[in-house]
Formats: sequence, C-alpha cells, structure tokens
Amino acid sequence: MSLAKLTTSALAIAAVSATAAAARDQVQVAGSSTVLPYASIVAEAFGENFDFPTPVVESGGSSAGLKRFCEGVGENTIDVANASRQIKDAEVAACAENGVTDIIEVRIGYDGIVFASDINGETFEFTPVDWYKALSAKVVVDGEVTENPYTTWDQVNPDFPVQPIQAFIPGTKHGTREVFEDKVILAGCEETGDYEAFLEAADGDKKAAEKECISLRTDGKSVDIDGDYTETLARIESNQDGIGVFGLAFYENNTDKLQVATMGGVEPTTESIASGDYPVSRPLFFYVKKAHIGVIPGLKEYAEFFVADEVAGPDGPLAEYGLVSDPELADTQSVVADETVMGSGS
Repeated sequence: MSLAKLTTSALAIAAVSATAAAARDQVQVAGSSTVLPYASIVAEAFGENFDFPTPVVESGGSSAGLKRFCEGVGENTIDVANASRQIKDAEVAACAENGVTDIIEVRIGYDGIVFASDINGETFEFTPVDWYKALSAKVVVDGEVTENPYTTWDQVNPDFPVQPIQAFIPGTKHGTREVFEDKVILAGCEETGDYEAFLEAADGDKKAAEKECISLRTDGKSVDIDGDYTETLARIESNQDGIGVFGLAFYENNTDKLQVATMGGVEPTTESIASGDYPVSRPLFFYVKKAHIGVIPGLKEYAEFFVADEVAGPDGPLAEYGLVSDPELADTQSVVADETVMGSGS
C-alpha cells in the first residue's frame, strides 16, 4: 500500500539515516492479531517512504508478543510488541527480570469487539447477559449453581431463533479474549445477579467468583481460536450457525461475508466507538524497547511514523481501515518523540 498522498511533513518526521551500526537492520514486531493489519499497513508504507528496510511484522497474540518482547535486550529479541490490551504488571516484572527495564507505551487508537455471523444467517441483538448465559461453564438456574444447560439461542433469550449455540472466540493468548471476558461475560454475570451466587459459593472470595463467571464451557459450544481472525471466518464459512468474535476492522473488511450484531442496542461503528456509545471497545497499543532505539535502524522513526497525524489521525489510512483515532494522539506523539518510558512520571 503506497502512501504517496502523505504530506511532506509526515515523511520528514525524523531525519532518515540507515547508517547506524547494527547486525540487524530491520525492525522486528510481533503480537496482537487485532493490531496486525494496522502495523502491516504502517510497515509497508514505512518501507516505501523511508530509507529503512520494511519492518518485519508477525502476529501470535498480545500475550505471546509481550512474552517475546520480555525475553531480553539484544538483536535476537524483538523491538516492538503489539497489544490489544495494556501490558500487565506481571509482564512488566518479567521484562525487568530479563533486563527490559525501559518500555515506551504507545496507544495508537481504539477498536471495538464485534459479534458477527454468516451474512445469510439469522440476525441478533445481543446483550452481555446473552453471551454469559450462552457460554459460561456454570450458570444459576432456580437459585442453584449448575452446569450450563443451554444448547440453543432461544433457550438463552426467547427473542432469539432456535439455533444451536456455536461460538468461535479468541484463544487465551489473545488480548481480545481478556476484554471479551471482562466487558461481556463478567458484565453479563453481574447483570443477571449470578455473580452474587458465585460469591456466596466462594465464601466471599471475589477473584474466585469472577473466575467462575468467566470460565467458559468446554462442551464444544464455545471454541477457542488460537489463530487470527481469518481462522474464525473460515469456521463460520463452514458452519452457518457459528458466531464469531472479531475486531471491528476485520468485520468492516469482510462485510460481503459477515453481518454484525448489535450490543446493548448499539451497532458497532467507528462513530459509536469514538463516542463511547458502543459498550465493547478497547484501546490498542504497541510497546517499544527503548534500549533498541539508536541500535536498530529506523525503530524510533517507525514508532513516530505510526502515530503521525497523517497515518493514525482521523483522516489517515488506519482510520480508513477501521481504527478509531485517539483524541489524545498529540500526547502519544510527545511520548514517542521524548522517548518517555512507563513509570517515569513524566
């Protein structure tokens, strides 16, 4: 993808020089499958418009990318980890143990988690309660905690069709899974009041009660997808009853194959996510290893290019692909320019 339309200012974000001494001359990126398409667009444009090699961008999931990122410092470790969730304290600690102590957190914008099915299938108007009742391993029936008895969507919600429950959701290594568990499954558990029953059963242990809420059934009704969204789409194409959990951008690029459900009465769109009306949205990030800046040619330039107005702004190519531009993008640009690390207090 060529970004010849970019302004001169965007292409002059940093002085372009590929003379830095390093055994590796390509920026290496891994992580979130949600961030992958955005990072791929930026990497391709960066390679076309700068005198640096095109960065190598891999997927694998947020957790997997951050694990690689935290393996240490040096040319045999990646420079950037993409994530569809914020880095955890435990991951920061793991990084520190391996000498990765200066981390730059870069928020690129926002995305929504959508629930999409075959374009020729039934339509749905979901709430978090529907998904909790459909997928949680245990639910409360007649005041008693029991194994999930529901097999069709009409049993979950009488307004739904008599269609087998079959959901394809991101596996546990994906950041999307964690947001799905928190903003959909746990929210639905709390809204039904089942959380209180789980809390009582756990003798007041809140973490144990939450774990019970978000523990998903393993009887085949809920299927973890460890690959990227293309695998989820393939599952739906082979099973018209299937409903998949996707990022908004992927859905918007497959509207010829998929239809999207509302959540809480709101259709997921760039506008509804930007306004905060759509209830299942999240910020997207990438993390930069500061120790590699000045060592791996083009690393800082890549980061600055990624969050430039002409790239990540509301009129940029990432917005065209579905990224919701961050209203505080200027602050992020300053973080990258100043190489401000996490926990610096500045």
